[in-house]
Amino acid sequence: MLQSAKDTEFHYPVMEHFYTLQGEGAFAGQAAYFIRLGGCDVGCVWCDVKESWDANVHPKLTAQAIVATARQYPGRIAVVTGGEPSIHNLQPLTDALHNAGFRTHIETAAPHPLSGDWDWITLSPKKFKSPLVENMAWADELKIIIFNKSDFKWAEEYADLVKDSCKLYLQTEWDKREEMSSLIIDFIQQNPRWQLSMQTHKYLNIP
Repeated sequence: MLQSAKDTEFHYPVMEHFYTLQGEGAFAGQAAYFIRLGGCDVGCVWCDVKESWDANVHPKLTAQAIVATARQYPGRIAVVTGGEPSIHNLQPLTDALHNAGFRTHIETAAPHPLSGDWDWITLSPKKFKSPLVENMAWADELKIIIFNKSDFKWAEEYADLVKDSCKLYLQTEWDKREEMSSLIIDFIQQNPRWQLSMQTHKYLNIP
């Protein structure tokens, strides 16, 4: 993974950061501190956090300031998301999180070289801006958002690019859940290397 120079004064545009439960994927149901960084050049039409796209409208915080708030809570999983976090130099942030005893997780479409030291990488490629092929090897978890029927074929193409130990998840786009959930279930039954991911935090109405 690309390693960037350390800089304890590096500032990040932070849309929001909060303590909750991980709602999706392999760590669903576990306590986690979410750090949502501003800035995105992917532009998914169905994005539910479009207010994160413009990095300039969000307050800038140092890694140390972010971690100082996160460590007030007992959970020790920190999930960095966006926006698109790979546009930032994340080495100072992962250094600060590890020094405070956190596991570092990232959720990314990975269209840029990845920086930082990560304990878990969720790679969720998007059709609007493809991930760098070299980033696919880093994925611990591949999460494909199913918006229409053509996404199943697209999911299989990306599944062939990740390591054998990578967990494979299909997740319906939230507004298409009534239409697509049964199709996902049928697909997984026929292709059991895949698993179902649900946005449990939305069903529970928590952040």
